[in-house]
Parts: sequence; C-alpha cells; structure tokens
Amino acid sequence: MNLQKKETAPLYRIILVILAGESIFILPFVLARIFLPTFLDVFNVTNENLGYCFSVYGLVALFSYLNGGTIADKFPPKKLISGGLLLTAIGGLFMSTFPSYTSLIALFGYWGFTTIFLFWGAMIKATRSWGGLKNQGKAFGFLEGGRGFVAASMGAIGVFIFSLFLPENIESASLIQRQEAFRYVILTSSFLVILISIAVYLFLKEENTTDETFVKSSPLKNIKSVAGIPSVWLLMVIVLCAYVGYKTTDIFSLYASDVMLFNDVEAAEIGTFQLYLRPIVCIAIGLLADRTKGSLWMILGFIIMLMGSIIFSSGIVTSELNTIFFFSLIITAVGTYAIRTLYFAVLQEGKIPLAVTGTAVGLISLVGYTPDIFIGPIRGYLLDQNPGIIGHQHVFFMLAIFSLIGLIASWRFSKLSSSN
Repeated sequence: MNLQKKETAPLYRIILVILAGESIFILPFVLARIFLPTFLDVFNVTNENLGYCFSVYGLVALFSYLNGGTIADKFPPKKLISGGLLLTAIGGLFMSTFPSYTSLIALFGYWGFTTIFLFWGAMIKATRSWGGLKNQGKAFGFLEGGRGFVAASMGAIGVFIFSLFLPENIESASLIQRQEAFRYVILTSSFLVILISIAVYLFLKEENTTDETFVKSSPLKNIKSVAGIPSVWLLMVIVLCAYVGYKTTDIFSLYASDVMLFNDVEAAEIGTFQLYLRPIVCIAIGLLADRTKGSLWMILGFIIMLMGSIIFSSGIVTSELNTIFFFSLIITAVGTYAIRTLYFAVLQEGKIPLAVTGTAVGLISLVGYTPDIFIGPIRGYLLDQNPGIIGHQHVFFMLAIFSLIGLIASWRFSKLSSSN
C-alpha cells in the first residue's frame, strides 16, 4: 500500500498524535531528565541505580518493539495509543507512592511494555500516514517538534508546581519537603496523561493503512520481508547512535548541578530550556528536509552533535564559563534533535512501504533503542566513579565515538538511497 496521495490531512490528527507521543514518556523519562538531582534524592538511588531501572525498561522494550510493530500493522492505532497512555498513567500513580528500589525497577519494566508494545509502532505509522507522499519531513518535524514543545511545557508546569510546594529558601528544603513537592509533580503528570488518553480514544480517526497481504501473512514472514530491505540495517545503526545522543542530553541538568553549581530549581530549568530547543530545531529541519533530502540533514546533525560532544569532553566547560556551557548545550541538543526528527522521516527515502511501517519500525528499534539497556548503567558508572567534571567528560567522549559512527552510517544511507 502506498502513502495517501492527498497533500494534507486534518491538522487535529497530528496534534493528537503529538500530545500522545510525548505525554506517554513524561513519567518514565522526562521527569528524571528535568529533575535528575531531585529524582536521585527523593527515591534514594544513585546514577547507577537509575541506570539499571532504564536497563530493565530497555529489556522489556526490546521484546516489545518487534512484537508491537507487527501488531501496529494489523490494528488501527487509536485503541493501541489510547490504551498505552492509560496504562502508563496508572504506573505514575504507583510512582507517586515513592516505592522501594526493587519496586521502581519493576515499574520501569512495566512502562517498557505500556509505552512500546502498544504505542510506539502505532504512533510512527499514524505520523507517516498523516505526512503523505511529499511531507514526511514536515510530519516527523511536527511530531518531534510538537513532542518537544509538550515536554517543555509539561516540564515548565512541573518546575512551577515543584517550586510552589517548597519553602522560599529552596536550599533549606528538607528531603521530606522536596519529596512531597515532587509527589504533586508526578500526580499532575499522571492526570494529564489520562486526559490525553481519553481525548485520543474519542477524537482520533485514522484512514485505513493496513494491507490485507500483510494482515493475513504471519508476523515472521513480514519480518523477513522487511529485513531484506538494505536501508533498514543502516537505519538501525543511525537510530542507535542518535539515541545515545538523546540519552546523553538527560545529564544536562546534572551537569548544571555538579559542574556549573546550580541549585535544584535552576538545574531543572536547564532541563526545561533544552526541551524548548526541540520544537524549533525539529520543525525547521523537517521543513528543510522536504525540500532536499532528509539523509543530508542527518549527516549535518551528526557533524553538529560530534562538535558539541568534543567541546564537553575537552573539560573546558566549567562553572566560570556559563556562556560556553549554554553554547555547548545548544550545539549538542541541536544536532541530537535534528537527527531524531529525520531517522523515521527517511523511511520513504529508504524505499520502505507504508503497509509494513510498524514491522520496519519494530525491527529498526530492536537494535536502535538498545541504548535503553546499556547507556544508563554505563553512564551512571562513569558519573559515580568519577565525581565532578571528569565523569561528565567520559560520558561525552563516549558520545563523540557514537557520533562518528552515526555520521558514517548516514553517509552510507544517503549513497544507498541515491543509487535506488
């Protein structure tokens, strides 16, 4: 089945997908990214402990990507997306009780199922369908940019609520006071996710994007068919390297606290600031990609991400140099968000049929999102074993290596798509 041929689809559809696409990750990822120093304290865990939570999430997601992708090719996305949101929000209600470390690990495993098995492939397929033949960059630019705006907005709401329930002198707040303030952040986030789940169920309508050939054939046969497409294998490497970059942006708020010596609220504001870069970069890159080739902009994204990671890994970004800190943060984030915008927007450029989008996304994600398993523990170990700027330098040096690998894979993908 080909992509729909009309130039535009109703705007409300992509808005609903955008709201769903980021709100489902607020609880598992965004809160920890924005409030990382606070998160570690109120749950009484280390960076390495939190890394293992993300690893369990990644292991469950590893199973969920491929199997959930085949489901997305057989069923309409509305029920899958809505159900995933609701189940994720229920996990947030449990999170607000501040469970033990063992229970926290189990919760992240549960979220690996709710956010990926039911949700991920359906979201990508709905976005690709909305973009049609000529607007894939626009569709995924809107998706990633909109998700960034939603994350930043919910992050700003979270920071406001957090500060509202703390004493005026934030540095004097006790652990109990910080924990209670963070509880309100979690509950508010969970409530918003439930509202979006209801909105998706009531209002998201999607044109049929299934193909009877793939619906009736076995999932294994569909997987073998997709695995025979050369661009799929390069996209696995591209997504993996880009996702290492995205996971590394999680530590900007911690860098602000550990190295730049910002307080908890100021560090959280840094986490929110980087999220506001996302809609600007993603929408701009998406629109530009539709005018040229998405793969060329992916190459540029990896070059920029490499530059940012080299600056941070050099150790020159210290507490006396706020300007360099913000510049380096912007450089790294711009490259990361540019690549995230495009690695599924180039499915059409890679000659991957719409009818098998879910399966293709599942197979690509099976490898591409493995950083969920290994990056958390590695990053946590490097930070905990090397306190201060040294640990951060090691993390960004690792990112530089992955940036270089991703750059090579993107160049190969561009050459392959040009030869087809």
